[in-house]
Amino acid sequence: MSGPDASDDVRQFTVTKDDDGVRLDRWFKRNLPAVGFATVSRWARTGQLRVDGKRADVDTRLEKGQVLRVPPGGSAPAAAKGARPRKPLTPEQIALADSMVLTKDRAAIVLNKPPGLATQGGSGTHEHVDGLLDAYAEEKGPRPRLVHRLDKDTSGVLLIARTPGSAAFFSKRFSGRSARKIYWALVTGVPDVKDGLIELPLAKQPGTGGEKMMVDETEHGQSARTRYRVIGRAGNAACWVELQPLTGRTHQLRVHMAAIGHPIVGDGKYGGQAAFLTGSISRKMHLHARRLRIEHPEGDLLDVTAPLPEHFAASMAQLGFEEADGDLQLEPVKLIPDKVIEKRAAKAHAKEYRKERRGERRKRADAPPSGRSAPKPRGGVKKGVGSKPTAPKAAPKRGAPPRRGPKA
Repeated sequence: MSGPDASDDVRQFTVTKDDDGVRLDRWFKRNLPAVGFATVSRWARTGQLRVDGKRADVDTRLEKGQVLRVPPGGSAPAAAKGARPRKPLTPEQIALADSMVLTKDRAAIVLNKPPGLATQGGSGTHEHVDGLLDAYAEEKGPRPRLVHRLDKDTSGVLLIARTPGSAAFFSKRFSGRSARKIYWALVTGVPDVKDGLIELPLAKQPGTGGEKMMVDETEHGQSARTRYRVIGRAGNAACWVELQPLTGRTHQLRVHMAAIGHPIVGDGKYGGQAAFLTGSISRKMHLHARRLRIEHPEGDLLDVTAPLPEHFAASMAQLGFEEADGDLQLEPVKLIPDKVIEKRAAKAHAKEYRKERRGERRKRADAPPSGRSAPKPRGGVKKGVGSKPTAPKAAPKRGAPPRRGPKA
C-alpha cells in the first residue's frame, strides 16, 4: 500500500497487488494496526471512508489500483515503519534454512522439510521451521509466512508465502481444496483393495490434550477422506502406497491407515508395535510429502517434487522398490476462479460452525431426549448387508379392546 505518512491529515492510499481482494477492515489491520475496528466502523458509517470516491463499508473488498481515502487518525502504514526486525540466527540455523530450499520466486518459497523438525513451536519445542523464516526475509520486505503444516516426523514439500497477498492467495487454495498434495508412505501389510477411498470421520481423542486423533463415527466426528493407491509390495510384510488427503484433518493419513489395519511404518503413536518392521528397516516414520501442485498468484501452476530423506530412501532400497515407479503423470489441473474457491471455503466454514453449535447445544442438555435412537455411523468400510429395518408397531385405536398374549 502506498501513500503519505502523516496521520493528522486526510490521506489517500493506492491498493497494491498484495492487498488485492482483502476486506477493508483487514486492510486496516495490515497497514494501520493502530486504528481499531470500532474506529473503522464509525468512519464507514459516517461516510468518511471512500474507495474511488464512493462510500465503503468494513466488508468492502478492495481491488488493485483503487484509491482509498482515510480520515485523520491512526498511524503511518506498516510498510512505512520499516521491516520487522530479524531474529538473530546462528550460522548453523542459516545453513539449515538454506539447505531446505527447493525453489523460490517473488511469491513463494518451497522447502523440503526434514523429519524431526517441527513446523511451528509449542510447549518444549524450540527448533522449528517458523523460527527459521527470518532467514528468508528480505532486508525491507515482510516476513515470510506459513500457509500449511506438516507433522514433526513427516518430511517433504512445505510451502511458504513471501508476502501477505500470496499468503492469502495460497490459503484460499488449501481451504478451497484446489491444491493437490501427494504423499508417499511405507505401511505394514498389504490392503486387499489396491486403489481405494477411506471415509472415516475424525475427532480429538479425549484425555490427550488434542495431541492425538481417533476415528469418531458419531455426530462429533469431522468428515475426513483419503484416497490411497498401492504402488508396490514386499511380500505380505509391507507395501509402498501413494496417499492423497481430500480433506485436511490433523494426523489424517496416519489415523486412516492405522484404522484399516495398515499403520505407517515407524508410526508407533497410532500403530503401536505393529508399526515397526524387523531387520534393518529404520524405526523413523516413513511418511513423505512427495509432491505439491497449486495455483500460483501470477497465474501459473506451481508443481514441486521433494526428494526422499535418507532413511526413507534406504528402506525403499532394502525392500526392493524403485522411486521411478511411483511418480505418475497427473492429469492437468483446471484453474478454479477465485469466487468458486471463496464459496467453497465459506461453505466448509459454515458447515463446521453449525456442527460445533450442535455440539454445544447437546452439552447444555441435562440428558438426551428419551426414545432417541443411537446416531448412525457416517463413514468406514461399506461392506456386508445390514439388518433390514422393521416398521414401528401401530398404536391401538382408541376404544379398542386390549390385545391378549398367546395362550399358554
